[in-house]
Amino acid sequence: MVSAALRSAARGPSAPARPRHPHGAGKVPSGPPGPRLDLVLAEEYPGNPQRRPAELEQRDLLDDPLHLALPPSAGGPTTELRQLADHPWVMELEGTPARHWALSVCRDAGFEPDVRFETTDLLLHLRLVEEGLAAAFLPDLVLDGQPVTAELRQLPAGRRVFTVVRRGRGGHPAVVACRDALRRAVALRTDRSREDRP
Repeated sequence: MVSAALRSAARGPSAPARPRHPHGAGKVPSGPPGPRLDLVLAEEYPGNPQRRPAELEQRDLLDDPLHLALPPSAGGPTTELRQLADHPWVMELEGTPARHWALSVCRDAGFEPDVRFETTDLLLHLRLVEEGLAAAFLPDLVLDGQPVTAELRQLPAGRRVFTVVRRGRGGHPAVVACRDALRRAVALRTDRSREDRP
């Protein structure tokens, strides 16, 4: 049923429905996290550095490679980005760093992408690509542990994933424990990736 609904929405530029996933914009806080937030996990895309307010402390977590994900209908292994100018796209919501970066990449290639789908759910991005309904830019983390049938092309630059806390709160036991758990998860993922290589 989901596939049928997505295919219906992807009919063409004049299609009345443009599915949009109604999550928050996912921006890095411009000031200290609110009183109920101790730590924010954030991302930064190539060529789009985030503000670094003095009242926040940032700590890098990982560099996450980015990929161009091609649907089966987009052509073979020699397909270039500009050849996807007339192809439907799925992107994150307007106003997010990911959307700003993706639009910049397409515009640098000489076209304005036809964004038919908007969602912060990156697994849905992958599903739309595999169903042949859209092209997408996907970070490596979303592909982790997923059997992928889409053709992927690693891009030259990756996104930076980092944590943000209020200045002076980096030593709080809860923040330290959370950051340690995140670091261990990244290290485990890195070790698994090395083992999977031929």
